[in-house]
Amino acid sequence: MLAFLGSMNLAISLLVAISIASAIGTILQQNQPYNDYLIKFGPFWFEVFESLALYDVYSATWFLSVLGFLLISTSVCVYRNAPKMLAEIRSWKENVQQSSLKSFKNSRKWSSKESVEASVSLLSALLKRRGYAIRVVAPKEGAESDSTLLIARKGGANRIGYLFTHAAIVIICVGGLLDSRLPFKAAELMGKLEPETRNLMASEVPQISRLPVWNPSFRGSVEVPEGRQADVVFVNMRDGFLVQELPFSVEVKAFRVEHHLTGQPKSFESDLVIYDDDLDEPLEQTIAVNHPLIYKGYAIYQSSFGDGGSKLETRLWALDGAVGEFSDVDAAVNTIQTVFDGQGSKQLEFTDFRIFNINPVEGEDGKTDQRNFGPSMEFRVRNESGQAREYFNYMSPVMQDGQMVLLSGMRESVADPYRFLHIPVDARGGIDRFIAFLKKSRDEQTVGELARGSVLAAMQSSGVIGNQSNEDMIIRSLVSLVQTFLDSGFDGVFQAVARRAPEAQQEQVFEAYIRVLQTLFGEIYREVLLEEGLDDVTERELRWFDTAIDAFNGISRYGSPFYLQLKSFEHIEASGLQITLSPGKNTVYLGCVLLIAGVFMLFYIQHQRFWIYLQPSDNGSDALIAGTSLRPSADFDREFDKIATGLAHSLSSKSVDKNAT
Repeated sequence: MLAFLGSMNLAISLLVAISIASAIGTILQQNQPYNDYLIKFGPFWFEVFESLALYDVYSATWFLSVLGFLLISTSVCVYRNAPKMLAEIRSWKENVQQSSLKSFKNSRKWSSKESVEASVSLLSALLKRRGYAIRVVAPKEGAESDSTLLIARKGGANRIGYLFTHAAIVIICVGGLLDSRLPFKAAELMGKLEPETRNLMASEVPQISRLPVWNPSFRGSVEVPEGRQADVVFVNMRDGFLVQELPFSVEVKAFRVEHHLTGQPKSFESDLVIYDDDLDEPLEQTIAVNHPLIYKGYAIYQSSFGDGGSKLETRLWALDGAVGEFSDVDAAVNTIQTVFDGQGSKQLEFTDFRIFNINPVEGEDGKTDQRNFGPSMEFRVRNESGQAREYFNYMSPVMQDGQMVLLSGMRESVADPYRFLHIPVDARGGIDRFIAFLKKSRDEQTVGELARGSVLAAMQSSGVIGNQSNEDMIIRSLVSLVQTFLDSGFDGVFQAVARRAPEAQQEQVFEAYIRVLQTLFGEIYREVLLEEGLDDVTERELRWFDTAIDAFNGISRYGSPFYLQLKSFEHIEASGLQITLSPGKNTVYLGCVLLIAGVFMLFYIQHQRFWIYLQPSDNGSDALIAGTSLRPSADFDREFDKIATGLAHSLSSKSVDKNAT
């Protein structure tokens, strides 16, 4: 069993698995809201990735299991091989035989006029200067051979490098497990912990979803508005969150952000104040991206920024029913306002405010530029049954197809893109003309009078004399046509045609209806312009008219009986802080240092040994030198030749080929 756990094949397989998981965790942003993943991947792949726990790879059961097995495997490997390697480092291998040395790839013989004692002294000094440790083994009394063995070795740290690299893996795995969510998982399995999935305030979260101050490790985030404090952070866990209590509170005294000319954020920083009973006075420090505050082992990072409850002044314009009426609504981000209309009460849930919105815009030359559309607000309109739609309204008008318009986006779910309503503004930059145009179009009496005038003019020009009953029927039909268009748009008009006309004539009838609508709306628009004191309809007014008709068509799909216009605001920033407690961080750092040192030793230090047998001869002494390296290479071959030649030359001897007899 130990042989399997300590095998190289198992260790490599586990390392490959961890490498793949780490790559996934790097590419796929971790611990994001599940709705973000659902929008990005779609329902099918969302379910697949969720089943594999890829949204929180480093806390997945399978990842922690692989990490634990790697820890055990590497520990067993170190346990089995460390004693052997340490013994090998200490061993001089004194029992090597001359016959064995002659078979070495790197071996050589020579003869010297120097005595054995003089040769040993000279060779020892030369090898020591080259960094070798020396041991001389004199012939034992009564032994058959009178040879003296000179042993030289260096590079034992190479084997220590092996131990360092394996120990580093063990230490890094321990650090990873210390910073993992094993305590969370254990508490969850025992029923003592349950992620909260509802949208609740921190104070409303039940105890079963709260983590105590003494929790050993966590990584959480919190948004703190300027001038406010926080003593908890939110830890994302699958499709919910946990509330982590802090032993101190942190205040964002001030927040600053710098922007590029395009409006994109350039840099941001926060002035923090730490309040703790253990401090004689509050601790103040400025943090920025990559420049955290470390306090009591807690690292406080500047991670993001958002809205901290900006105050908004809005105007609610009725689009249905009492068109033209408005009411002013003062609100703030993350608050709820109740409004009433002809269909009952509705809730306005203000969710976000942005002072910059950078969007791509295609210029006249065909090139795409980035343009700041200015401030915007996001909100939901929720009806009495609980159904809600999201809206995204810009404050300032922007140029679209040659006409200044106010943009209001709507979507029914976060998975859908926004569909924008283009409301044209008048010469003063307001929507008074549009509201007046819509109000007259909604007024059946006004539409009826204009329709009667058009019908009579048409009859007179054609010489047709009709009766009052026919005229009234035609007028009611025209009024109904206008209201159908305002309620259901072009789709509603086409459906009305499909119900009344044969299929072969539907297209012609539809085109006739559109011409009638253009005529009637043109008459209504002319009255609006006359009320403004404009007699001449210029090209600009005609372009405005076309945009307004498109907006009427869009109102049918807008899903709200009113338009909420942002009039002014007081921007309040919120600093996004990430607070972590990582007891395993220093352990991982130690493992990384050991890993670097071990790899350096393995690659750049060679474990080399030399054996030199010296035997007395009639003319002085004969020598046999052999050498070996733990990792044979051409570099060691050159090293051996250099040393052997140097030793032979130093003894003023004649080098002999290793196969010479």
